[in-house]
Amino acid sequence: MTQATQLLADHEPDYLIADKGYDSDAFITHIQSRGSTPVIPARAGRTVERRLLRRQYRRRNHVERFVSRIKHYRRVATRYEKTARNFLGFVQLAAILCWTN
Repeated sequence: MTQATQLLADHEPDYLIADKGYDSDAFITHIQSRGSTPVIPARAGRTVERRLLRRQYRRRNHVERFVSRIKHYRRVATRYEKTARNFLGFVQLAAILCWTN
């Protein structure tokens, strides 16, 4: 959570989809000030419920399942490659193998 704003510095997404761990008023305000729509479910202890775009939030599940599938390839899961270029190549290869199966 402490590095989330820095990770978003170079990106301007239409929707920012995250889990309940990112539900803080300061982070939500930061997302909205950048012109993005936060799609983050409210924590259980929150007194004021926020509206959740369920159709957008379902997309998070697709990403989570894809990341889980490419981690079955040991070279991607343990990151044997030292350079980002080579690692990206193996991630792309793993994605192609997942897509063809």
